[in-house]
Amino acid sequence: TYHDITVVITSFRSETKIFDCLNSIKPEVKVLIIENSNNSDFKKKAEKRYPNVTCYLSDENLGYAKGNNFGLKKVKSKYALIINPDAVLEQDAIDNFLISAKNNQDFAIIGPYIQENNAFKTYSNRKQELKEVNSVKGFAMFFNMAQFKIIGFFDENIFIYLEEIDLCRRVKSFKKKIILDPSIKIKHVGGTSHDNKINYEMELSRNWHWMWSSFYYNKKYNGYLIALIKTFPKLVTSVFKIVFYSITLNKTKRKIYFQRFSGLINSILGKKSWYRPNIF
Repeated sequence: TYHDITVVITSFRSETKIFDCLNSIKPEVKVLIIENSNNSDFKKKAEKRYPNVTCYLSDENLGYAKGNNFGLKKVKSKYALIINPDAVLEQDAIDNFLISAKNNQDFAIIGPYIQENNAFKTYSNRKQELKEVNSVKGFAMFFNMAQFKIIGFFDENIFIYLEEIDLCRRVKSFKKKIILDPSIKIKHVGGTSHDNKINYEMELSRNWHWMWSSFYYNKKYNGYLIALIKTFPKLVTSVFKIVFYSITLNKTKRKIYFQRFSGLINSILGKKSWYRPNIF
């Protein structure tokens, strides 16, 4: 039944994107939105328009991992579906998740069929049956909540990027199943879960956090030295590009590469993932 599932959406200034997502969710399904701001107008609008929605305002930008964990800890149902604000569920997606869960009760995570560039991605020799995989995309992850009591949820040291790869790796280390179900279709625009007017600030944030998370993830699983060897070329490239764009007076590009350099240096020095978009 739909009482068995709760949808968790972590958002940040996603007012222009999230309503398509909410429209695609059956009204019988409980939805928790974790809005990483203090936008009370959005909370009122979402809860008024959708009786199945409860919106929590974090008052600070928790990031994707911590925001999801905040929502997951409030889930009381058997299953939880984490989706991005810019994802849209096909009509039977929720039903198919529940059917898969019923038929494969020992799973930890189920992922949907992936849509790329307005066409659903075809897998080589794909058949309509389930496929066990090592990881699934983070925009839509269906959790068997009982399996996560020991594993825990997302690593809260990570603000954004690689948090789903990290979680899937831990799930597999506990010998738990991650399943891809081709019958479940969810459209994901990707990289546009926020309003367009804050694109540049979000681009700066993305560059900082991608580099921070890359080093952190490599260090976590391969050790400090290997992480340094793997990311050092990116550090050199960033420095070169900062100098180049300073000489050519391209402030926009210079700032982006400075963000890459800063994120990587902070991670190398063991600093927390502290950078936040400069948005008011």
